[in-house]
Amino acid sequence: MKAMILKQPQQRLQPSDVGTPSIEANEVLVEVEACGVCRTDLHILDGELKNAKLPLIPGHEIVGKIVQLGKVVKGFKEGQRVGVPWLAYTCGKCSFCLNGQENLCDNAIFTGYTKNGGYGEYVVANENYCFAVPDKFDSISLAPLLCAGLIGWRSYRLAGDFKRLGMYGFGGAAHILTQIAHAQGKEIYAFTRPGDEKGQKFARQLGAVWAGDSTQAPPHPLDASIIFAPAGPLVLTALKSLRKGGAIICGGIHMSDIPAIPYDLLWGERIIRSVANLTREDARTFFETVERVPLKTSVTEYKLENANEALDDLRATRFEGAAVLSIRP
Repeated sequence: MKAMILKQPQQRLQPSDVGTPSIEANEVLVEVEACGVCRTDLHILDGELKNAKLPLIPGHEIVGKIVQLGKVVKGFKEGQRVGVPWLAYTCGKCSFCLNGQENLCDNAIFTGYTKNGGYGEYVVANENYCFAVPDKFDSISLAPLLCAGLIGWRSYRLAGDFKRLGMYGFGGAAHILTQIAHAQGKEIYAFTRPGDEKGQKFARQLGAVWAGDSTQAPPHPLDASIIFAPAGPLVLTALKSLRKGGAIICGGIHMSDIPAIPYDLLWGERIIRSVANLTREDARTFFETVERVPLKTSVTEYKLENANEALDDLRATRFEGAAVLSIRP
């Protein structure tokens, strides 16, 4: 099969022909139709996330059709379209798994990081860690929901009970969540890089009640903010606009260091917390929500062999919304 492979951190992906992977009894073989390009992929390529399986086929926002079932697989059928997310396996035995926190499992395996992912024509998935996906989306439009949507949704839920929500970094996750929040009657305040007037216009078009750059203060104190941009200093920026009792959610898997925080910014029972991975329950509630609200992903499409170009464009913020590799027509 054709695949794009990372051989060493800080190198370009290499187009390669590799064997089609074999499956175990509880696995399915998925012919990949589309795979989203995520900022986490950049963190892996840049070596900011350690312990990646190398050589590695990246990609964890995968949509495709099952072409082979393992001998004990019962919940799926051949030809069925499924989504394959970041979380690929948890042990089910550790204290985290037993307490409904499988996203924190110490023995977890992650798609496109510690096992091969979707930047290739086929991917293997454990039947318990992939799921049926809504019919109302084509595969290209659906792919960003598999991480930008799911991790964004977990961040959104952890923000608590809010009316006014700030989002710092208006990319794949923020453009999905803004539409959900707008449908639920929430107010979104979007923060972009300084000078990104195009991004601010995009946010307002999707339902944000206010959009500015990260050096600006919103017109009202915010109940919560989610930081998707991997920039630690934004935590202090967000705290300055947060009401007492509000929460800052750091929604990325990697962030630059957070500077020292003056205690008076944190005082008033303000909360800072991170989001780690996702649970299968997140996926269930997210896709139930997606079925009920109008949602359209903004996608820039690339061919598999142009994965490096897609990653370069993501790094430089050259598109609105999300990038997706089209692998099967």
